[in-house]
Amino acid sequence: MRSSTARRAAVFSSTMLLLLGPIAAVASAEPSTPGVSDQAAHLPVELAEALQHDLALTPDQYLTRSELAQKLAEFADIARVQFPDSFAGVWLDELGQGIVALASGEGNDAARAAAEKAGFRVNDVAQSESALQDEVSALNTWLESQPPAVADLVRGIAIDVVGNGVELTADPAAGLTLPDFLNTTVLHAAAPISVPPIVVDLLPATGSLTGDAALGGDAYGGISGLNGFKCSFGFNGTDASGRTVNISAGHCDPNRIAAGTQYASEAFPLVNNQPGPRVGYFAKSVFGPRDYSIINIDDQAKYRFDNNSVRVPFNRSVNIDGVADPVVGAPVCKAGSTTGYSCGVVTSVDRSAVVSGQPMSNLFTTDICVLQGDSGGPIVTGTRALGITSASTVATSSFCEVARAAALIGSPQPIQYGTPIKDILAENPGLKVRDY
Repeated sequence: MRSSTARRAAVFSSTMLLLLGPIAAVASAEPSTPGVSDQAAHLPVELAEALQHDLALTPDQYLTRSELAQKLAEFADIARVQFPDSFAGVWLDELGQGIVALASGEGNDAARAAAEKAGFRVNDVAQSESALQDEVSALNTWLESQPPAVADLVRGIAIDVVGNGVELTADPAAGLTLPDFLNTTVLHAAAPISVPPIVVDLLPATGSLTGDAALGGDAYGGISGLNGFKCSFGFNGTDASGRTVNISAGHCDPNRIAAGTQYASEAFPLVNNQPGPRVGYFAKSVFGPRDYSIINIDDQAKYRFDNNSVRVPFNRSVNIDGVADPVVGAPVCKAGSTTGYSCGVVTSVDRSAVVSGQPMSNLFTTDICVLQGDSGGPIVTGTRALGITSASTVATSSFCEVARAAALIGSPQPIQYGTPIKDILAENPGLKVRDY
């Protein structure tokens, strides 16, 4: 993070930026799920405005589609086991209809009947999910056999569930040619983006602890010595011992190797880029193959984090009532200390990449614009925790409007990369997101 992103031989890689911000030196669907309308009435007006502006959805439509996506995820988990030869993935289409893709393998008839009984539309495709995974494996094997100069050209690999194929992203100047046995792989071009240095001097404040409740989306500084990274608090939670914690991004810790020791980086809430008194320390920081941190909250500060809320700083909050799986097409919103609330849809799942020289796995992407300082902030679908913000293709843009305008003339489209909250919880038994 102190230099440009390294180009290295890797099976999976991508072009994205960490979303650390510099810290200034001190000197159309109708609701069909019970309770959806009640929840919609409690969404903050700022989030409702983001939904209308970014997705042209009402709060009812947003919540209904979010719930439908989770029903698709549950169906997919079962179908992968019961119908492995025919199941080919799930997604929400642009109208909010749940789609189940099926190939003509064994179990197709039973899978079709189950999908239709659940209220989903069936889409016939050529390849099952397992066949697509075999193609990804073949692509990886081929890349591993190539010279480093060839493997370095690859920016990313993912299964395109809607297109029923495999996508590979590579340096546009590379002229990469795939072997004949990978002739169904779709090759896209993407230019590399480097990560600029973001370390700055910082003097944390001293004095007694006072302040408002600390919610997901609020700004904080991860500080080691006089160096600090500006990020956003993620989801409030508790660990296996019942201790109050906040779950944020691992790359927000400027001294990851010391996490959990007496030399661990400290966390300080920020107001107008100025740090207040310490609220905790980094107990665990991971950056590869996941990107997350667990910030242990000091006893005298835990009253500020004993909530299950996410917000744009100093505005009304969304109360989290569960966790969710990323599903392509599902509506999502994020809160970040730089860009506030913004919304979009999940564009890919189970994506692997190399971020700032570190291999990452099982990321999901959205079409939301996120900038430096949004790192570690919460991503939600409906009122459930979905993931934390890890990286972006437009992190260093001055404004999201600038990034979107640049995309119209050939620059990369804004892409947000998220780490699934369920992966973080699975790796830390007893860790929970507050949902009450």
